[in-house]
Amino acid sequence: MLINREKLREQLRRREIAPVYTLFGAESFLRDTAARYIADLCFAGGELREFNEAEFSLQDPENIRSAMAAAAQLPMMAAKRVVRINGVQIGVSSNRDTLKEDAEPLLASYLLSPSESSVVIFVADELNGNRKLSKLLKEKTVAVDFARLDEAGLVKWAADQVREQKAEADPRTIRHLVDLVGSDVRRLTNEVKKLSVAAITEGRISIELIDALVPNTREISNFGLTENLIAGRGKEALRILKKVLDDGIEPLVLLGLISSNYRRLLIASDMMSRGSSRNDVAAASKAPSGQNQEPFLAAARRLGAANLAAAIERISKTDLAIKTSVAGSGPSGARLQIEMLVCELAAM
Repeated sequence: MLINREKLREQLRRREIAPVYTLFGAESFLRDTAARYIADLCFAGGELREFNEAEFSLQDPENIRSAMAAAAQLPMMAAKRVVRINGVQIGVSSNRDTLKEDAEPLLASYLLSPSESSVVIFVADELNGNRKLSKLLKEKTVAVDFARLDEAGLVKWAADQVREQKAEADPRTIRHLVDLVGSDVRRLTNEVKKLSVAAITEGRISIELIDALVPNTREISNFGLTENLIAGRGKEALRILKKVLDDGIEPLVLLGLISSNYRRLLIASDMMSRGSSRNDVAAASKAPSGQNQEPFLAAARRLGAANLAAAIERISKTDLAIKTSVAGSGPSGARLQIEMLVCELAAM
C-alpha cells in the first residue's frame, strides 16, 4: 500500500505500526530518519533492544534469506523485533539489482503472512516501478516515497526545524537559508542547528548571521565538482574540493552530492545504451537543462556504464571508510578519504 509522508507521520503519531515497511526515494535523509523513528517506537524503556534489532545489507544479496529468518524469530524479552534491510536496489534492468528475482518466493511467502511480533523495514536506494519485485513491495507493505522536497517543501522543513530548535526566523530569512544550502535536507537541518546555537542569546536567526556562518554550496549540488571529475581535471577538482571543505561542508554531505551525480550519469548511460530518446534520458536522469545538458549526456556516453558503476562502488567504499575511521578519525581522516577519492575519479 503506497502512502505519502504525511500519512506515515499521522500513523506513527497514533503509534500505528505496520509489520512491514518499504521506504524509498531520493531524499535519503528523511527516509533514514523515518526508519530510525519507526524502530524507536517499537521499543519501550527496559526492553532488550540490542537483542531484538538487526540490520542486514543487500550489498550481499544472500543476506535477504538471513533477514527473513530473523524476522520470523520471536523477540527476546521485548514486544517487538525490528529487522532493517538496507541497500535494496531494483533497477531498470536486473544487472544492478541487490534484491534478486530468485528471492521472490521467499519474500512473497513472508509478506503473505508477516510475523505479528516483528517489524521489517526495507530501505531502498532504487525501486523501479515496472519491476515485479518493486510492485510486490509497494502492494504488500506500507510503502512511502521520500521524493526530493520542492522549494516550498524545503522552506517548510527549515521553518519547522527552526521552531524545534526554539529559535525564530522570518520567512525571508528562511528562504535566504534555503537559497544558500540548496536541496540537501541533511545539510539544511545541520545548518539550522548550528545557526540556532549561534543565535542563542537573542533567539533570532538573521540574514547577516546566515551569511557569516553558512557557505554557499548550491553550485556543487548542480554538477559543479562532478563536472571537473568526469572531465579529468584533477587539479581543478581538488581546488574546488579544498574550497568547499574549508567553507565547512560536511564530508559525508559532499560525498552524497558526488554519489548522486554519478548515479544520474549511470542512469543516463544505461538508457542511452538501450536506445532511449534524449527527452526520456534527460527526464529520468534529471539531467541539467539548457547548455549544461549536452556536456552531462556526453560525459555519460564517454564514461560508459562499467566505469560509472566502478566509480559508484569506489564512492561507496569511501563512505564506509569515513564512517569507520579507516584513515583516522575526525575531520582530517574524512578529508583525506575524499581527497583520495577525487584523485582516483579524475583519473578514470
